[in-house]
Amino acid sequence: MIQPRSAPEVDGDTRTAPVLLVADPDTALVNDLAAAMEREGVEVAGAADGAQGLIQAGALGPDVVLISATLPVITPVEFIKAVRLARAVPVLLGVGEGHAEQAVQALAAGATACVARPYRVPELLPMVRAAFSGDFAGRHVLVVGDVELDVRAHQVRVAGRAVHLPLREFELLHFLMRHADRTVTREQIMRHVWNSTDAASTNTIAVHVKRLRARLGYHDDGLIQTVRGVGYRLVTPPPRS
Repeated sequence: MIQPRSAPEVDGDTRTAPVLLVADPDTALVNDLAAAMEREGVEVAGAADGAQGLIQAGALGPDVVLISATLPVITPVEFIKAVRLARAVPVLLGVGEGHAEQAVQALAAGATACVARPYRVPELLPMVRAAFSGDFAGRHVLVVGDVELDVRAHQVRVAGRAVHLPLREFELLHFLMRHADRTVTREQIMRHVWNSTDAASTNTIAVHVKRLRARLGYHDDGLIQTVRGVGYRLVTPPPRS
């Protein structure tokens, strides 16, 4: 992992690799993420608590900040507000089971998006690269047919109408929309949305898909198709009559 610079390099920064700051009390988790991200050309700095994270944020001028919903010393909400006073850097909140309330509060405080914790490189890497290239803001809204998902605001709209989704269903829809018109297996969904490899638990996916279809107003395969024996595919639905 990289060490703090003596001063932030924001204007006129000549570095050639994106920098990700991870503030998380789980050192082993941060080290594993750092090793994986650095293989992808991303420099990673770690901080064990919110106070250290704020110091690192000022010293490094990172392209993206990732904080845990369990951040100690300084709470995630306080951390986000403090960072927002300094500069407009994307702040991601790492959430797991039972962190729905923290996610709502963090997004209201200005967090850019929520991501799964333990962290997954395929989910984080596009966000870090987009921020480094200056194109992060243009990629936070996904649209398929009349369904619009705003990652930054954690909002979903169907034909312009706001639809409230519980955190798990929001993450499921986000994953399906990121892979629109492609079949994803139940195992992939369990791994990327539930962070589980328990094949026996894939029956829970069917329940969440049914609820998601109902909340979006698609009670059949018009939006989320069932691929028998394999998984699901989110497709562009025909215009509603």
